[in-house]
Amino acid sequence: MKYVITGGAGHISGLIAEKLIAAGKDVTVAGRNAEHLKPLSDKGAKTAIGSLEDAQFVKQAFADTDVVYTMIPPNFATDNYRAYQQKVGNNYYNALKESKVKYVVNLSSIGAHLKDRAGVVNGAADFEVLLNTLSDINVKILRPGSFFYNFYSQIPTIKAFGVMGSNYKGESKVVLVDTADIAEAAIEELTSLSFTGKSIRYIASEEMTAGESAAILGAAIGKPDLKWVFAPEAQLKAGMLQGGLKETMADAFIEMGRVIDSGEFIEEYLKNKPALSTHKLKEFAKSFAAAYNAPAQTSGH
Repeated sequence: MKYVITGGAGHISGLIAEKLIAAGKDVTVAGRNAEHLKPLSDKGAKTAIGSLEDAQFVKQAFADTDVVYTMIPPNFATDNYRAYQQKVGNNYYNALKESKVKYVVNLSSIGAHLKDRAGVVNGAADFEVLLNTLSDINVKILRPGSFFYNFYSQIPTIKAFGVMGSNYKGESKVVLVDTADIAEAAIEELTSLSFTGKSIRYIASEEMTAGESAAILGAAIGKPDLKWVFAPEAQLKAGMLQGGLKETMADAFIEMGRVIDSGEFIEEYLKNKPALSTHKLKEFAKSFAAAYNAPAQTSGH
């Protein structure tokens, strides 16, 4: 069986590729930067160097393979985030239709069931729809919670205002996950290949309120009274734009915040709750504290 792993040497894709190589699998890693992929090629991976926005490159990468791990990498430089996500998703879809691939494990997200109201997740939902139309290909969709490392983006807010926050309240329930737990789930699916048809797997490491997450991270940085505050949307968007986010990306984060606040973001997850994975926020909090205490030019990750 031949495997193609998209996402280069990223937080999740790199771990997946390493484990598959160690298991003796025939692995090709697709990414933009040959230098970034060198640690994986040194371990035995083949590499396909190109952009996932290049339809021909994706077709070539998928042409002679049996199993594919797909993910749509974030792109903070694009002027239209959903259009970018749709372009990559369409390239995957068209390449899969023309390939001999029989198994796809796809990284999506909690909230994708909302289709059009989940902000940054909307494009992942669009791709789920396409995957579900593929005949003769078995698809496992992974829907993890919010990554622990997304909290790094809160460091400037803590330093400037002494709080954490977004446009959802401290009482809002959030589902969190460590990227290592996502990689472990993906590896399990990719090695067993026991899934048939189209199915969804939810992945979570922690369930808590936003306020509880602030308390855990606050304790780690010596601020045990750190609070999560609700930020008005206009104020939040102004801060995002000032921080360099494109407007469509800022709008997408705000839209996602609304459904987190209403509880709709996790409603489907709650109907399909998995066993919680092994990594916990208190463990991640050590890395968060190190980043918080690092020199200013590196603290934001």
